[in-house]
Amino acid sequence: MARCSPVGRGLGLVLTLFALAMPVYGKSTALKSSVTGKPDLKSIDVISFGPEGLLLIGDGRGAQVVAVDTGDTTPKGSMRAAIEKIDEKLAARIGTTAKGIAILHLAVNPASGVAYIALRKQDDKTCLILRVDGAGKIDEFALDNVKYARLALPAGEKSPIDIVTDVAWAEDRVLVAGRANEEFGSKIFSIAAPLEHESKATISSTETYHVAHGRWETKAPMQTILPYQEDGKRYLVGAFTCTPLVKYPLDEIRPNAKVKGVSMVELGQGNMPQGMFVYEKNGHSYVLVNTNRRFGKPFGNSPYWTARVDLDLLRDSKNTNTKAIRRLDGKGQPQTDRIKMIDEFQGVVHMARLDNDNALVLRTGGDGSLTLMPLALP
Repeated sequence: MARCSPVGRGLGLVLTLFALAMPVYGKSTALKSSVTGKPDLKSIDVISFGPEGLLLIGDGRGAQVVAVDTGDTTPKGSMRAAIEKIDEKLAARIGTTAKGIAILHLAVNPASGVAYIALRKQDDKTCLILRVDGAGKIDEFALDNVKYARLALPAGEKSPIDIVTDVAWAEDRVLVAGRANEEFGSKIFSIAAPLEHESKATISSTETYHVAHGRWETKAPMQTILPYQEDGKRYLVGAFTCTPLVKYPLDEIRPNAKVKGVSMVELGQGNMPQGMFVYEKNGHSYVLVNTNRRFGKPFGNSPYWTARVDLDLLRDSKNTNTKAIRRLDGKGQPQTDRIKMIDEFQGVVHMARLDNDNALVLRTGGDGSLTLMPLALP
């Protein structure tokens, strides 16, 4: 098990947006070179999936992403029934109690439909990954003898990265968001695919107009990211605390570049995005973003709430930065019906896209326990 960073947060599964259906990655293999053994993980900050069952593990303390060939490529059927008190069941699998673990991140392997959950043991701060299949069976995905590639994340101008906030597969590369302790502390890393063991990412810094703060900022990292394509041009979309959704052109993410983003949507001050993904329903495309209300009055019976954003709002070339579309007006009332709070997703702490019609979520209940369950996409 990895010695786990004490900093843990949930983030949702990031799926490539170059197709609005479930991801199609092409015929090329994801790994160009790899080794077999036990990767030297210092922490597990986030997990997500690339093609062919490739698990991407973001390790900020180790300044690396580790890409693991899970071999989990046979469809096993998606989960259809809720598993109540899943935190107790996960904890029991590793010999502890629900209070003895922290759930860091949830991802779904699109090749098999199996859920992967990253945990931290609270007693010794080690991390591990458990799996839950469609029938509810829980097992550990052991990292003792796996095929993997280590992808190094270089230091910034003055300091190393201290946390990976998200990682996403983007067709011909892996994109990584993270934080360093310097003026331009918001970092984007890019790693060419197919992935080569011991390759090194390029590093860029970001400058972003934080709509709720009314100023340009460089230190706060993106909390969750997704690739996006518009009229043949490719972007990285990032969501920040307090809560702008921002586009960065991929062709400007170059070694040592300072990339200026364009803020498109503002979900409101006091919220930390946990994860987001895109989907299509009834001929319309949306981004689903789940958030944690960190300060201010909750928008319901839980600090965890979810917004559905019309994907077309990311295409608006006029309403950007100071004019970005806000969810709420100055009186706290909805400003547009194109950004909608989803009541059915109230209490969702972590979420991942399960299939074309459903999300898989970890939702907190009134007693504080967690339920793992599918929810219909709104």
